[in-house]
Amino acid sequence: MKAIWKYHKVPILLTIICCFLYLWFAYNLERRDSTTLLILYTALFPFAYKIFKATESNFKLLVAFSVLFRFIFLFSIPNLSQDFYRFIWDGRLLLEGFNPYLYTPNFFIEQDNLPIAQAQELYKGMSSLSASHFTNYPPLNQLCFTIAALFSGHSILGSVVVMRILIIAADIGTLYFGKKLLDRLKMPSNRIFWYILNPFIIIELTGNLHFEGLMIFFLVWSFYLLHSGKWQWAAVTLACSISVKLIPLLLLPLFFNYFRKASVGHKEARSDTIESLNLIKLMLFYIIVGVTTLLLFLPFFSMEFVNNYSKTVGLWFGNFEFNASIYYLAREIGYAITGYNEIAIIGKVLPVITVVIILGLSLFRQNTDLPKLITTMLLALTCYLFLSTTIHPWYLATLVILTVFSNYKYPLVWSFIIVLSYLAYSNPGNSENLWIIALEYTLVFSVFIWEVFIKKDRLKSSL
Repeated sequence: MKAIWKYHKVPILLTIICCFLYLWFAYNLERRDSTTLLILYTALFPFAYKIFKATESNFKLLVAFSVLFRFIFLFSIPNLSQDFYRFIWDGRLLLEGFNPYLYTPNFFIEQDNLPIAQAQELYKGMSSLSASHFTNYPPLNQLCFTIAALFSGHSILGSVVVMRILIIAADIGTLYFGKKLLDRLKMPSNRIFWYILNPFIIIELTGNLHFEGLMIFFLVWSFYLLHSGKWQWAAVTLACSISVKLIPLLLLPLFFNYFRKASVGHKEARSDTIESLNLIKLMLFYIIVGVTTLLLFLPFFSMEFVNNYSKTVGLWFGNFEFNASIYYLAREIGYAITGYNEIAIIGKVLPVITVVIILGLSLFRQNTDLPKLITTMLLALTCYLFLSTTIHPWYLATLVILTVFSNYKYPLVWSFIIVLSYLAYSNPGNSENLWIIALEYTLVFSVFIWEVFIKKDRLKSSL
């Protein structure tokens, strides 16, 4: 211990300061207190950076700091999101034998039927949107909710603690496979701390109980297996990722050129034979992903489930709007032309544009190795978010992990700036200030354009 203190005084002192900041964040912050939120969040980023720079050669110490920061949140109730109330509701409902995809919380409350413990408290805690719609959380997410209900069926805090432990375990798994993958790719292994030590990740996933952390764990594990040549198991783990959050579905077309162009395992074969063999692998990869995903959904399957789930997912594109960028510009144009909010039309057009972009990236970018494939995934998901009608802060977590394996850093900037979206909750009716959103996206688009277009062109011209 004396040796650690002697050689690491500065990072230890910075870590102690961060601990106090995280403690304040976890146990004293209220979402509407925007001033305190901005001060704490803004302070945590430079401290995290200083800790990383001062300790980047000591991997184990960075691991210890990262895990410590997460456990500070262990017994806190999330203060920036209400989603966890619905998580607990779904898990307890499932444990009581109800299919959570077939009933809204409103259905039970309106009938004065309280099927689970603390039903009224959970119902009051969740948002009116959540209470009035069918659940949209995939089956492995529901499994986590059920585990929380199994271990703590009568305590909200107890359920929160169980779910938080699952998310912390997922982050440790991401750390493990992320480091191994970076080593295999001959990239600096401490890059994984861009994700693991990032205050945004700690606050949004561990603090606010968003299961993007579990989705990312399976995604990184899938990348590691794919790079190891175990593409069948990579397909299974990718399906698990999809079964936590649907977002990896968007990435499936991007594997086309990766499999088609790769020659691993066929070095002595003719190029046309290699391509044919790899296309067969690609089809089998897609089949395994599809079958595994369907099997995980199978226990909940019914035509009513299909109808409810498709409607709920569709609502995110045609009814909800929050912290958007290009959509808000299109909405203003719609107002100018028709005098109405044209979200019903714009919300259908933007996903089509997203699909066209992803297909273009799939066909025309040479994703011949894993870093190139992951970089393309990063760009594809960035375009998806730029064109979305709703961008909650935790949606950026996937961008942050993908940037670890790429040469772009704009997601790290966005993970810092995204806190501005929370300022809406300090306004009457949670109304957004469009000037604040304009500031956020001006900064994000500026860095994005610089890194992806200008900086790249300058590098080419200098060669």
